[in-house]
Amino acid sequence: MLQQTQVATVIPYFQNFQQRFPSVHDLASADSDKVLHMWTGLGYYARARNLHSTAKKIVSEYDGEFPGTVEELESLPGIGRSTAGAIAALSMDVHAPILDGNVKRVLTRYHAAEGYPEQSGVKQKLWAIAESDTPKQRVSDYTQAVMDLGATVCTRSKPDCENCPLSSNCKALAQNNIANYPGKKPKKKLPVKTVSMFIFQNNAGEVLLEKRPPSGIWGSLYSLPEGSDNEDHPSPEHVEIHKEPKEVMPPIRHTFSHYHLDISPVRLQAHQNSATIADSDRWLWYPLNHSLEVGLAAPVKKLLSQLSTSN
Repeated sequence: MLQQTQVATVIPYFQNFQQRFPSVHDLASADSDKVLHMWTGLGYYARARNLHSTAKKIVSEYDGEFPGTVEELESLPGIGRSTAGAIAALSMDVHAPILDGNVKRVLTRYHAAEGYPEQSGVKQKLWAIAESDTPKQRVSDYTQAVMDLGATVCTRSKPDCENCPLSSNCKALAQNNIANYPGKKPKKKLPVKTVSMFIFQNNAGEVLLEKRPPSGIWGSLYSLPEGSDNEDHPSPEHVEIHKEPKEVMPPIRHTFSHYHLDISPVRLQAHQNSATIADSDRWLWYPLNHSLEVGLAAPVKKLLSQLSTSN
């Protein structure tokens, strides 16, 4: 759940995104680089790609109208079972359970359901509980209420049990054991991976960026060319790399959910031998005034911002 300060931070980005793409048709017809650029600052770029793909599917297969069943909703890119249930329950009053983070917390405490909710067996049990607890009538009201209950009363820390309408039957409260629900994620030390990122700058101060493949980390975003160490730089076609002088910049760490990535930035001068690269879908020269609207990987954006302030 986002904290209030985080919500205040991301709201302007959402508003800008909505203003740029006011309808599903606008989003469906937009260039993918523009979509990723407008998503910058919101993180989780897979969501932007899924949102774009979903808009295209709604326009091409549903004539611009949102589908009306849970099964059809789940078929849309990026929409899982809980999100599909929430859409169906809140907008169509369809009997469909949900299991977002807030609801998991309410259900695990109310039923004293043990275990980490993301483990398959525990999650399966919680889905069965959610299905059983969701009423046949006023589904929309129940769904909104249980989400709000988790967000405002049955909070992760310092839950307001005295004012909770479910307190009289809450098993975790009866056990005086609220703090142990939901079960904690088993601790696991994150592995560390290392990579060198090469900042090739031309005489105009522009930086050479490479578009990443659609799948994998930073899919379809522009990033810096990578190598295994600060000598192992790629040699893009049509670009002459001057090996000296070379500047090895201070390393930075970017953390993903499953590992830390330690990045060693290396700055080199480069010269464009022809205009071919300007027409390439893979490479582009990026101006440090950020006037080019493309999606950037988070650490790359950070590095480029450092360069723009130092120049």
